[in-house]
Amino acid sequence: MDTITHGIAGALIGKGFFARRAAKVAVFSATIGAMFPDVDVVEEIFSRDPLAIVKYHRAITHSFVALPFFAAILAWLTISGVRILKKKYVRFEDLEAPSWAMLTIIYGVAIASHILLDGLTSFGTRMWFPVSQQRVAWDWLFIIDFSFTSLVLLPQIAAWIYTDPRKSPKRAAAMWIIFALASFAAWKVADAVGFPFHRWIVGLATVIIAILFFLPMFHGFGFRITTPRWCRTGTCLTLAYLLACGFAHHTALTRAKQFAATHNITVERMAALPLPPSLLDWGDVIRSSDGVYQSRFDLRSDVSPDFWFRPDSPPDAFIARALQLPEVQLYWNFARFPVIRSFAEKGQHFVDFDENRFVTRHTHGPAPFSYRVIFDDAGDPLEEGWQADGLDVRRMIKILPPHHDNTK
Repeated sequence: MDTITHGIAGALIGKGFFARRAAKVAVFSATIGAMFPDVDVVEEIFSRDPLAIVKYHRAITHSFVALPFFAAILAWLTISGVRILKKKYVRFEDLEAPSWAMLTIIYGVAIASHILLDGLTSFGTRMWFPVSQQRVAWDWLFIIDFSFTSLVLLPQIAAWIYTDPRKSPKRAAAMWIIFALASFAAWKVADAVGFPFHRWIVGLATVIIAILFFLPMFHGFGFRITTPRWCRTGTCLTLAYLLACGFAHHTALTRAKQFAATHNITVERMAALPLPPSLLDWGDVIRSSDGVYQSRFDLRSDVSPDFWFRPDSPPDAFIARALQLPEVQLYWNFARFPVIRSFAEKGQHFVDFDENRFVTRHTHGPAPFSYRVIFDDAGDPLEEGWQADGLDVRRMIKILPPHHDNTK
């Protein structure tokens, strides 16, 4: 899940459950705590290792083992920061911080929310690192979910609108315009990346937002709802949405199991993967002994989904050699549904590992997180690394210098 949505979810938790005393610092801490685990991207940014995202992302900072330590340290840093601000700046003289114990709890809950929400996506989160290297991926949510982000954000906006009766009409109008434009922008982005949805959904979203922002003005109803109550209601609705995603996942996974049983497939790994733009769009993936079966479908359709098969290349010496390389072994532990392709071209031999966990509608180029090893005719590795655009976001450099292992 994206870091901004994590922060918004943390703010919702802070406002809903920890804002009775020292509200500003409590909400700030919940927001920072919910974003904190993604600090591990710093290692990826500065590291020259192209496999840094696999090695370091969603590891120690996303671990329940390390959570108490991080929560306690962040609480201490926050209290120290508040003391410094109060001493140096007059405008912060009245700023109060919760106790260290309460701040530790706030940070702990916020960090836990990040870990659990990341676990609901398909990337894989090492929740018990370093005790276990297992990547938890429950596959309930797509990494960017506009519905989820809206559910954690809109209650906070509504609470802000109804904190001041004089300003609420202008605030409601301004926020409605902003969110209407954001809905249209989301529709355009989804269409551009190959996951379009109907234009009428944009209209429906703007109507729902208008009702949320304007209807509570009648008889002053909205002003009688406190910010914690707005945010607790939003939390309940968010949890209900997650349960709906879990039910949808179970339904989608059942279709994969039925297909595998009907066709007597030897299953090594199986998953139902969430697709944008809604919880009704899914993709089933089955890793068999000789390749990967895939399907894409809408849960509203009663027709059994069509699966297509991507076979592995027959085993050969180059594939065996590639699987012995330490970088490939690291990649293999990360990949869930790779297809292995082996082929020769211009005096070189290529072994590609095409990951099929991250769905893309683009028909050109490798899938996200696709890895390649290049050998010479003698079987010595020349280069290895992510294929060009293999992350579907940016190019990653190949691993250099090339391996020259004469011990084989």
